[in-house]
Formats: sequence, structure tokens, C-alpha cells
Amino acid sequence: MRIADTWKDYQVISTGDGQKLEKWGDYTLLRPDPQVIWHSKKDMKKGADAVYERRDGGGMWHYNRQIPERWNISWKNIKFIVKPMGFKHTGIFPEQAVNWEMMMGLIENSKRPIKVLNLFAYTGGASVACAKAGAAVTHVDASKGMVERAKENATLNGISTIRYIVDDCQKFIEREIRRGNFYDAIIMDPPSYGRGPSGEMWKLEDNLCDFVALTKKVLSDKPLFVLINSYTTGLQPTVIANILKSVFGNENVTADEIGLPSNDGLVLPCGATGVKIWKN
Repeated sequence: MRIADTWKDYQVISTGDGQKLEKWGDYTLLRPDPQVIWHSKKDMKKGADAVYERRDGGGMWHYNRQIPERWNISWKNIKFIVKPMGFKHTGIFPEQAVNWEMMMGLIENSKRPIKVLNLFAYTGGASVACAKAGAAVTHVDASKGMVERAKENATLNGISTIRYIVDDCQKFIEREIRRGNFYDAIIMDPPSYGRGPSGEMWKLEDNLCDFVALTKKVLSDKPLFVLINSYTTGLQPTVIANILKSVFGNENVTADEIGLPSNDGLVLPCGATGVKIWKN
């Protein structure tokens, strides 16, 4: 497992009974996590400034003290906006720091201009990290609201060069193929299920392999990396590795779980990630 342990402004305090207690800068949040099926050794609600509680068909935040609607935290020299949202997310996935660090290193060490395509790009953590490393980034997501949030994260870091696209990722790739546009690196974080702007259905198990094969057609003749993230429960890292190998070749493909260390001595599992790297 690759563990993201480079945060100063974020930490997992404790886990158990389907919940995780996290410190986000000056504020502590308690959120559900379906992977946490072990028992807690303490009442985590006592230490939380805000608690997300599920209800039929959704959920909501309950506040034990007044906290800002949003605030900032930092990872290395990058700042991010934290905002508790109605579907329990905060807009940041801290475990992805292991990937940000790797991608930034690859871009900086390439010593050449790199074009990055970030698909299903959400609030743009990877987009900001790659832009900070000097890449020209195209950020694509079907949610206009999440793209606006990504723009705010970029502005917070003084970045104005990212190209933002609100679109269904597959349709965007198909148009880029027709336009003859190419990228040196591709990042994707596809959902388990989803609908495109025109009602297109997406199911990861049915669509991921064909989608990855489609992205090969926009990969430059001197590629740097392709990275796939997945939070789909039950999808093993080896599945991601096998897809990458079947599409791009067997060499320099790695895949693993990613996770976060907890102050209670446990590791919080946070999905799977796989990467194909070209040695240019």
C-alpha cells in the first residue's frame, strides 16, 4: 500500500464503526466511510466540530460549534479550499498526495514541455499539482459546479494557465481525436456510476477498459505517464494494472492500494491506483 503521509494541515485522528475523524487545519470533521468496518475505541463525536449523518436518500452536517463555510489548508507549497458539502465530501482527497508527488516529479524531471489531460477531474487537485510542476493542463469534468471549484483552487495558487472543459469525458476524447490533439500524460478518476450531460450511462465495470483504449488515441508519440484512480469498492489494483498493460504494454506498470495513516495506529484504505510510465 502507498500511504500519503506528507500532510501538515491534515490528519486522520481515529477510525472505527463506519466513521473517520479527521483534522482539516483548525477544524475537525467526522464523516462516514464504508471501508471502516472495525470498531472504534472511543466516542469520536466528542472530538468533532461537525458530524455528517446519513439519512434516507442523503445526509446532512450537524455542527457542534461554528466553523467557516470554507477555509484553506496546504500541502507543501499548494493550497486547497476545504468546504463540507451536502454529500459528505470536502472537495479534497488527501490520499492523492502520493500521486501528486509522483506526477510532479515525473513532469519536472522530464525537462521538456508536458501536456496533461485530467479526466473526471473534480475539484482539480491533480490539475493544480501538475500545473505547479510546469505542465500545460486540460481539466475535464461533466459537473460545472466542480469545475468552478477547480478554478478557485487554481486561483488560490496563482495559476491561470489551466484549460477547463465542462463536458462528458468520452465525448471530449472523441472530439480531440477528430481535432488531432495529443497529450503527453493522462490522468483519470472515473466514477463507479454516472450519467453524462445528455443522459449517457457510465458503469465502470462495463466501460473502463474501452474508455482507456480510446484515450490511447490522444496520447502523444512521446508519452510520459497514464494514471488511473478508482474508488469503486471491490476493484482490486491488479484490475487497473491489467487494463493498463492490455492497452499500453506490460513494461513499467505498477498498481497498489492507497491509504492514509491514522493516529490510532491503523491505516485507512482509500481505493486503488495504477500508473504506466514511459522511460524517455
